[in-house]
Amino acid sequence: MTDQQWNILKRVINGENFDPLPIGFIIDCPWLPNWYGVRIIDYFSNDQLWLDANLKAINEFPDVMFLPGFWSEFGMCTEPSAFGARCTFPPDEFPHAHIVIKSSDEIDTLIDPDPRTDGLLPFVLNRLKIAQPKIEEAGHKIRFAVARGPLNIANYLMGTTEFLMAMISEPERADKLIRKITNFLKNWIELQRETFPSIDGIFLLDDIIGFIGEDEFKTFGLPYFKELFDTDVTVKFLHNDAPCKVSAPYLPEMGVNLFNMGFDITLNELKDLTKNEVTLLGNIPPRDVLAAGSIQDVTKITTDLIKTLANRNRVIMSCGGGMPPGVKTENINAFINAVKNS
Repeated sequence: MTDQQWNILKRVINGENFDPLPIGFIIDCPWLPNWYGVRIIDYFSNDQLWLDANLKAINEFPDVMFLPGFWSEFGMCTEPSAFGARCTFPPDEFPHAHIVIKSSDEIDTLIDPDPRTDGLLPFVLNRLKIAQPKIEEAGHKIRFAVARGPLNIANYLMGTTEFLMAMISEPERADKLIRKITNFLKNWIELQRETFPSIDGIFLLDDIIGFIGEDEFKTFGLPYFKELFDTDVTVKFLHNDAPCKVSAPYLPEMGVNLFNMGFDITLNELKDLTKNEVTLLGNIPPRDVLAAGSIQDVTKITTDLIKTLANRNRVIMSCGGGMPPGVKTENINAFINAVKNS
């Protein structure tokens, strides 16, 4: 993000009104490689292609804040790899991390990763180090420390069903796993901040908080997210595009001031649930409208959404979730034009 974009983001979070509304998108491997015209494996394994794809996006759409911006990642394999997960990388499909914990008894002996040396994390940082001069030459800076959230990582290490069952049947073991992952995440976030002093934001992604009840969220989610976001950065960004009505009222308590949701809830509902204390990034349907819709569909649905807003402050126009595969340049431009004209 440029200094100007970062300043706008901070002002939106502080409640300033903008006309037209700001625009932002989360972009990473599900969309960027194929939009740029390369395979996902090429995007992951060639630092120059990764950089060129990101540069093309910021140059093609200068009015858009891309979040987190120059995201160095290996899909869902990034953090699980540090715990020893076997990672599968098809040539042009999303990578997959295989489970590590075959039995809840193995939680006790799970390694404590060192983010400086373990898994794919050194490659994540080194890619950014190599690209940093070109990123800054383009007028941008590395703004966010980025990580999957503790429940998301636990889900990959243990398996979805097994982890959710452990919360109910073996809560002490589930809690021990989340504690271990949270300690790792604190080290990983701090390492990113040490490596790049320009970082002034934390971006956590965790959909698993959308699949648990309120009691489980208050036990296994809320305290750990509070701990992770209790850091002296300006922007505290959470992504959860699974159902969020249970967790949304707790976003201010968690410390979150920027939230990207799914499209199954309206911005007006979320403003009520969060008492309009959190900036919302959303919220047109990503796949069915932004990717699969016509230019006319994108224009109409975006315009209609803006018209329904009861309050336009603390809103950044986007889709509900990250940029999905298959979104074409013309649909992004239609979205931008609709926002500008509304």
